[in-house]
This record gives sequence, C-alpha cells and structure tokens, in this order.
Amino acid sequence: MTATHPSSKMAGRGDVLLRIGRWLGEESGDRTRPVILAVVLVLAALGLIEVASASSVESVAAGKNPYDLPLKQAMWTAAGIAIMFGLARLRTRHIRWLAWPLLGAAVVSLGMVFTPLGMTVNGNRNWLGVGGLTVQPSEFAKLALVIWAAAVLSRKQALVHEWRHAVVPLLVPAGAVIIGLVALGHDLGTAMIIMMILAATMFYGGVRMKVFGVAGILGAMLALILAATSGNRVGRIASWLGAGSADDSQGVGYQALHGQYALASGGWFGVGLGQSRQKWNWIPEAHNDFIFTILGEELGLAGTLLVLVLFTVLGVAVFKVIARTQDPFARIVSSSVITWIIGQAVVNIAMVTGLLPVIGVPLPFISYGGSAMISSLAGIGMILAVTRPQTVQTVRPKKPQQAVHRSRIGS
Repeated sequence: MTATHPSSKMAGRGDVLLRIGRWLGEESGDRTRPVILAVVLVLAALGLIEVASASSVESVAAGKNPYDLPLKQAMWTAAGIAIMFGLARLRTRHIRWLAWPLLGAAVVSLGMVFTPLGMTVNGNRNWLGVGGLTVQPSEFAKLALVIWAAAVLSRKQALVHEWRHAVVPLLVPAGAVIIGLVALGHDLGTAMIIMMILAATMFYGGVRMKVFGVAGILGAMLALILAATSGNRVGRIASWLGAGSADDSQGVGYQALHGQYALASGGWFGVGLGQSRQKWNWIPEAHNDFIFTILGEELGLAGTLLVLVLFTVLGVAVFKVIARTQDPFARIVSSSVITWIIGQAVVNIAMVTGLLPVIGVPLPFISYGGSAMISSLAGIGMILAVTRPQTVQTVRPKKPQQAVHRSRIGS
C-alpha cells in the first residue's frame, strides 16, 4: 500500500473549498466565503447533536419518540441549507425586487397571529398553526425588514442626513407596525431583537448619529415600558437583580439558576456528550433557549469557547467580505444580517449565563426551532448572494463589414 502524503490531503481539501467558492460565484478563488459556509454548517451540526441530547429525556418522560424533535430539526436544517444555497445564487437586483413583497408578507403573517390560525405557546401568541405545521412569522419578519430597509436606505443615500427621510418610512410606519405586532403577542425578546436590527440598518445606512441616538433612546424607553407592564417580566428582572424572595429558586428564577448549575458542573471538558444531568427535567425546555447550558455541561468550557470562536470567525469572515463590497444595498444587507445573528447569539449567551435577565431569545443555528433555523440560514444565503462579485459581460466589437452592411439595410 502507498501512503498518502499529508500535503496531498491538504491540497485536496483546498481544491474542495475552491470549488465551493467558485460555485458560490467567487471567481477569484478567495476562501473567505467558503469559510462562512463551513462555520455555519458546523454550528448547525453541533445544534442537531445538542437538540438530540437535550430533548430526548423530556420526550421519553412525555411518552413520545425520543428522536421526534431531532428528526424535525434535521428536516428544517436540511430545508434551510437548501434555501441558503438557492438564495446564494440570486443576483442583487433580484433580492432588491423582493423587498416590498417580503415586507408585505411579514406584516400580513404577523397580523394573522391574532386570527383563529394563531397559537399561544408559553404565554406568547406568536405562532401560526396550519394543519400539523407551526410557523413563527416574527422570525421571517427579521429578514424581511433587513431587505426592505436596505432597499429604502440605499435609494435615499443622498437624503438620509435629513431626519425626515431617515425616520419615514423606516421607523414610521414600517418598523413601528412590525414591532407593535410582535409586542402585542407578548414576545418582548423578539421585539428587542427587531429593534436591534432596525438600529443596525440605520447605522450601516449612514443615518446621522443624532437621529440614531434619539431612536435608540425611544426604543429603550419602549422596551422598559413593555417590561414594566408585565408581572412575569418584572419578576424575571427582579430575580436577575437579586431582589427576589428567599424561595425564588423554585419560582421565577428556577430556570436561570439550574442553567448556571449546568454550566458550573461542566468543568473544563464537560461530563460527556449525552451525559447531562440537568436535562432530566431540571431545566424546562432545555433544547430551546437554554441549550447553551446543556452544551456547556456536556462539553465543558472547551465546548462553550468553541461556540464563541465559531461565531467570532463567522463575524470576521462576513465583515471581511463586506469590506470588498461597494454596493450600498449589499453592504447594508450583509452588515445588518450578521449583526442580527451575532447580536442575538450574544444576548442568548448573556441571558443563560446570568449577565442579562431571561427574555426568551434562541441561540442561532443551535437552539431547537424550524422558523429560527430557516430564517438564519436564509440570512446567510442573502449575505452570500449580495456579496458575490457581479460578473460584467464584455461586448465584442462588431466586424466592420457587418456594421456597414446593417447600416445600409437600415438606410
């Protein structure tokens, strides 16, 4: 048998990355775009493993198939990856054409939540149920808002220094309507993420800092009002601040406290994949918003740092690609999408580690949920699409004889 030289293996892997990059439209052979794709796929695979581990116990306790949720998540992940690759091949002008239809569909679907088709899950009315399929419209509204806001701001680049053009129609009525519909469904976490997305589009769209600052203050005030008008949210904030009752560990702070127990018991390298103890009904809905705690318990500090490094590499790679993009629309879309994904990941990790109160925000690519998975992968597809170098078709000069002959025919 002949041994394969390590350099030939590395060359083979490099060729695979190069082919993927060229398929995505990067004719220069730059490997940044395949890195984005690789990181996203690794995060999604890690999410499938942890969803299978975190959900199996509760499924068995409820008399359900322990593989039911992992199989559903795998199906949604496969669909999301297919959508991501499909969107990655679109031209920027095609995505720009989708701006208004996507916004209209987002507003209509958010309004349908309050019809008989709407569903209430864990106190939040933000789901649509059609047959056996459930969809969370607010997740898709995030991407729709990014595309529409980028289309508006890129067209108004010469006018965004005027506060009226910066506010209308971005904040009023579009942003206000979407945030209002989500807030009416009692989903403060998603409403805050959408506020962050709006702020990102304004910042990358070149809106003056004065307008940006005033909008930020108003958004913070709105978030405080929404938090203060709910007894459950006030209780969570009080528990986070340490002002809860002596038995708070069995009340509002139960989930957060046991999440910290899980992270603490993981140690440096974890208790082993699938060996979590806190997932045995100690952490409610462990496969959803608190999946990072199960990951930390099973894979330890090393596993949590791996997730942080992957998100960091994803952010750096996307901004590296954005730096080579000249189109304002493409820059706003890409920057806003990656700010949404990285920002939501930071909020989720800060929430489960006790740095923020529990507000119910999933960890992108890892938490269980079909709508969140598909919308996040679609966002990456949009980034790959709008940052793809646009090929310029060269027009061959006509032969003199043909030009003369045609001119004579025209005369």
